[in-house]
Amino acid sequence: MNDETGGNTEPLHQVRADWSEDAVTVYQAYRPEIGRPAARDGRFPVAWKRDRMTWIKPSFLWMTYRCGWAAKEGQETVLAVRIRREGFEWALRNACLSHYVRGLHEDRASWSRRLRRAPARVQWDPERDLRMRALPHRSLQLGLAGEAAARYADEWIVGIEDVTPRVREIRARLSAGDEAGAAELLPPEREYPLDREACAHLLP
Repeated sequence: MNDETGGNTEPLHQVRADWSEDAVTVYQAYRPEIGRPAARDGRFPVAWKRDRMTWIKPSFLWMTYRCGWAAKEGQETVLAVRIRREGFEWALRNACLSHYVRGLHEDRASWSRRLRRAPARVQWDPERDLRMRALPHRSLQLGLAGEAAARYADEWIVGIEDVTPRVREIRARLSAGDEAGAAELLPPEREYPLDREACAHLLP
């Protein structure tokens, strides 16, 4: 997404991710009873709740911010979930913004109806740097429910890795004042080539 604003050449809303021709990595944090079996088996265990909305995040640093470097209760295991790009893009095409935006939506009532029907929703939050400071551009959070959550769990996943040790090592290096060493451990994220026309309904 490349919605440049003012004199700032950095897109305000962008998806940056570790991606390849066929797949994209998204992150989630779970309690160990969910995260460890998922990484071991390459799929979510029976205890994973399919009837709840599950949020995936392409940004590694936003995930570390959200889970407090894997220290928050219930978020002690950070997973890197590799999913098929066609699934990721299906979710975006069928998503609705999580909040009403005048001018983007016809009116509040139509937005509310679409939100109730949509199998996915998008939220934009300030991206974070290594020190967890907010950056000027926004990072994508993608919520999956119903059909989208089922497709995610059963069709889109091509691999799951427990990256908790990496998260903790990055934090340890930062605590030791080794910011360059911490940065070396970050995944290679770059702008994801979204179809901007197909995703125009997600740009506030």
